[in-house]
Amino acid sequence: MIDVFSALSQSTRLATFRLLVRYEPDGLPAGDIARELDVPHNTMSTHLGVLARAGLVTSRRQSRSVIYRANLAHMQETLAALVRDCCAGNPELCAPLWQDLTAHPSPDAQQGPST
Repeated sequence: MIDVFSALSQSTRLATFRLLVRYEPDGLPAGDIARELDVPHNTMSTHLGVLARAGLVTSRRQSRSVIYRANLAHMQETLAALVRDCCAGNPELCAPLWQDLTAHPSPDAQQGPST
C-alpha cells in the first residue's frame, strides 16, 4: 500500500495514472503519454517505472512502441485492503464501501493478483 500511495503522491505520476484510466482498456504508448502531459520522454520513462514498480501500470510491446495500461485490479485490491485495515474492529462503519469495492470487480480482475 505504501508503494502505491508513494507513487501517486507525485503530481506527474498521479496525472499519468489518471490519464491511463481514461484510456482503458486500450492504453497509450509512452510517447503519447509524455506529449499529452507535456513531460520530456526520459522523465516520463522514470515516472512510468515508478508506477510499474508500485503495480499501478502494466506495459506490453506493440511493434516499436511500449503501450501502458492502468492496472485497475491492483488499484481495486489496494483500496479494498485500505478499507479492510482501517475498519478493523468496526466492520459496520465500512460495510457499504466494502460491498461497493468487492461487488464490482475491475475489468482486468480475471488476470489475478498482481505481484
